[in-house]
Formats: sequence, C-alpha cells, structure tokens
Amino acid sequence: MPTQKILLVDDDADVVRALNIRLKSVGYDVVVAGDAMAAISIALNEKPDLVVLDIGLPGGDGFMVMKWLGLLYELALTPIIVVSARDPTIVKQRALDAGASAYFQKPIDTNPFLLAIRGALEQAA
Repeated sequence: MPTQKILLVDDDADVVRALNIRLKSVGYDVVVAGDAMAAISIALNEKPDLVVLDIGLPGGDGFMVMKWLGLLYELALTPIIVVSARDPTIVKQRALDAGASAYFQKPIDTNPFLLAIRGALEQAA
C-alpha cells in the first residue's frame, strides 16, 4: 500500500514540528502549509489523503479552508481533522457541523489523535 499523505496546516512552528515528527514516525508522508491560502494551493497540488487543520491561521481561518476544499471536486471528500487552541465551546461544534471528521483541542493527546486519523482514512477508503 502506498504511503498515505497528510497535509498539516498550522502556523505554530512548534506544533508543526511535533506533529510532523509524530506522523512521520508512524509512516505517514507529511506536507505542511502555514496559512490558509497555502493550504488550498498545496492541497490542490499534493492531493492529500487527509488534512489536519488549525482554525486560527493567517490569510483566513480554518473554516474558510474547509469551505474551499469542500467546493473543489478532487478534494471534497478528503477527511479533515480540526485542531485548535480556541475555546472548544465555540469552535468544536462549528467544526464538526462544517464537516470535520474529528476535533482536537491543543495541546493534542497524540494517541487518540492518531486513532482518529487512522479511522478517518479507513472510512474514506
């Protein structure tokens, strides 16, 4: 089976570094975007199997990215897992209603996070 590709979208270098290392350590290919516009462009070019998406981004928020990805035929069914440091009472339900497969509050507990990724990828297959 080819390596599954994850697009990691976050503007926090420490979060990107930690998640990149963790995702690669379990065999995923990881591409990174640091803002909303780069996320859409990279997603179009790389066709990831899954997107890990922060809500607070430069150039537009994660909800805008979710909307754009959903409008693009080749990316509309790509699972998205939202991660955020924002107040979960405001953001979590909105993310799930917008189509996120799962929501994780920062700092991220990596074991449930990796299980959610695996589950979303299996469901999308």
